[in-house]
Amino acid sequence: METPFVFGKIASDVEFTDRQYETQHLLNNFNGIVNTVLISPRRWGKSSLVCKSAELYCTQSKDNVVVFVDLFNCRSEAKFYQEFANAVIAATNSAFNDFVASALKYLSRFAPSFSASDPAGAYEFSFGIDFKDKKMTFDEILDLPQNIAKDKGLKIVVCIDEFQTIKEYDDPLDFQRTLRAHWQKHSDVSYCLYGSKRNMMIDLFSDPKNPFYKFGDMIFLQKIAKSEWIPFIVGRFRDTGKQIPEDIAAYIADRVENHPYYVQQLSQLAWFRTTDECTADIVDSAFEGLEAQLGLVFSLIIDSLTPTQIGFLQAVADGETSFTSQEVLHRYKLGSSANVKNIKNALEKKELIDILPDSITLQDPVFKHWLLTKY
Repeated sequence: METPFVFGKIASDVEFTDRQYETQHLLNNFNGIVNTVLISPRRWGKSSLVCKSAELYCTQSKDNVVVFVDLFNCRSEAKFYQEFANAVIAATNSAFNDFVASALKYLSRFAPSFSASDPAGAYEFSFGIDFKDKKMTFDEILDLPQNIAKDKGLKIVVCIDEFQTIKEYDDPLDFQRTLRAHWQKHSDVSYCLYGSKRNMMIDLFSDPKNPFYKFGDMIFLQKIAKSEWIPFIVGRFRDTGKQIPEDIAAYIADRVENHPYYVQQLSQLAWFRTTDECTADIVDSAFEGLEAQLGLVFSLIIDSLTPTQIGFLQAVADGETSFTSQEVLHRYKLGSSANVKNIKNALEKKELIDILPDSITLQDPVFKHWLLTKY
């Protein structure tokens, strides 16, 4: 049975909701060859937004090309160059023979060897020269999008997911300097950089000491508003022969604080439990099932934390804001006021909280409810 809600993978077509302003903003940057840095907490729909904007960009002209590079498994510079080159050549060549010819033309000194997988039709090459050879430079690979764009009359957007991974390389600052030195000179190519670790991404692009400071337009993605979720949820229920009143659709969004991933997941769980029309009791049952499903994960998170870190999470969940006041320090056993900064930094690195200019929030609304009611 095909379900009407999508989470944990790219949302496209009717599964994609709202983000009209952000989509147009990103599309304008693509058309204007403006570099973009997209930042948000995990599971807020960054990848879906990029894919939607890329799809619209490619429909505007046959000369518009989007390259997708995922750095999730790229834990070294050598792997980065491999994935980057393969993605660029694959996106700019539709046939295997063209793929081979392009690799030989632009990267011949790397002695590429080729392979193809059928029937999927995925092509890739590997380098015949050892990356460890310190005499080698990889300028050709970093300039590959610009060189191909110039030769073929293309406009290319290179979208790189999990970009914060480059901070884990052997000499990350030197590598960042190398990337920026090349990419800032490209006139027919723009770069869209995004990743799942918000605090690392902010550090990469907002710290004046880092090479990628002010590299491009920074977009801080916000949650989708409840007013946008309501017609989406109602419409997806209706499309599958079921009903949900608008106030119950709003209740779904409220229960998970408009968190994009959880709105889709809770909507699907409620949809599964609905025969004809969804009710508040059905939503509550779905939420309880979701919370029970995640209970072991939440327990493992708690087990990995110190007592003061747990106390701070409880304070945030309770809506406290004056974390260094004597009352809060005593009630939640946070220790001294000087210790609060260390606690906040540790929890932010663990991606359990978001530290915003005017507030601190728990990233996961279901975890927040579990802390308040089950822990």
